[in-house]
Amino acid sequence: MKSQQPVYMILCFVMLFSVTSSFSQSKKQQELEQRRQEILKEIQQINNLLFANKKKEKSIVSVVEDLNYKVKVRQNLIKITNDQANLLTREINDNQKQISNLRSQLEALKEDYAAMVVKSYKSKSEQSRVMFLLSSENFKQAYKRLQYIRQYTKYQEQQGEEIKDKTQKLQELNTSLLQQKKDKERLIEENRIAKKKLEEDVKEHQQLVASIRKDLSKYSAQVKTKQQEADRIDKEIDRLIKEAIAEANRKANSGNTTATTTKSSSGFALTPEAKVLSANFESNKGKLSWPVEKGVVKMRYGTQPSPIDPSITIQSNGVRIATEKGEKVRAVFDGTVTGIISSKTGNPTVLIQHGNYFTAYKNLSKVYVKKGDKVSTKQFIGEVFTDYNNDTILSFSLFKVVSGDSQTQDPAGWIYKM
Repeated sequence: MKSQQPVYMILCFVMLFSVTSSFSQSKKQQELEQRRQEILKEIQQINNLLFANKKKEKSIVSVVEDLNYKVKVRQNLIKITNDQANLLTREINDNQKQISNLRSQLEALKEDYAAMVVKSYKSKSEQSRVMFLLSSENFKQAYKRLQYIRQYTKYQEQQGEEIKDKTQKLQELNTSLLQQKKDKERLIEENRIAKKKLEEDVKEHQQLVASIRKDLSKYSAQVKTKQQEADRIDKEIDRLIKEAIAEANRKANSGNTTATTTKSSSGFALTPEAKVLSANFESNKGKLSWPVEKGVVKMRYGTQPSPIDPSITIQSNGVRIATEKGEKVRAVFDGTVTGIISSKTGNPTVLIQHGNYFTAYKNLSKVYVKKGDKVSTKQFIGEVFTDYNNDTILSFSLFKVVSGDSQTQDPAGWIYKM
């Protein structure tokens, strides 16, 4: 019996490793499925917000931008689904190995158990347990024989329970294996449909891009004009932030404010209340509210080539969110309106200060607030403008003051699930 203990421990270790590995893979599978569902929801929003009403005329530039965005999301969906299918393949292979190992273990356990039953039966017929004990030469030997009988009986019971547990585990693995194979077939079919839709989108995108190339200079000029206007607004935002910094520092040094107002390491004099607000804003990184209730990020933060003319670089200091017509804009956090910026197109921008941080809401049709107003999280501050292309796009930016200068931040790192 002692000789079987090392083998038993090794089998237990193997089983434990397999269970841990299986749990890890299942968790990864859950994460991938959650991400896939989020992408499917995003595609649904894209269709609702950008492609719901094809009767409304859109410029070819807007349609190309929309399709470019949709193609990228579909490609991401296909990649995630492929990852899921590949992970399922590995899980299925692991389960099949576990099933094979379990069957071998069960066979060995049953043979061992059968041998013990036969031995026990023969032992009973040749000599009873009482006689086995009474034949002991002394009390110490009788005690040891009694312990042996108990241990042997317990070991038999353990073997029986282990056979029962492994049989149940085998049944569970077989059931899991069948479900995994069904899940894999479903994912493969869904991926086939997604690839077909992607091909249709890519074909339409290529046709539109081909038509644009016939008069590329005209459309490239439109892209450059939009970038110039965005740059102008960003410069105005930077000017207003610097004014706010200078004004706060002037008040801190003039003696007109309380002695507790100090100049922080950021080069920005903040009142105790503003410091608390800044700390609260920073502690909510990744959890801030969306500036609109419904929307999809049509353009992300950073430098990127134009989908119209790849030779033109677009510098996006924030994100552009496509939303519904008449959608109201919300403050992402408590703060104070620093200023209202007008643009050449007549669509204003609202700038809000949150201690050491600022948020900008661009391309509005209506503004509900004025400079100096205190606003709270999710308070409506205006409405998004809908242009002649029937595009309703909110441009949203986030800034942090560092060493007296404003630095752009990627909103995706701050807004909840952006």
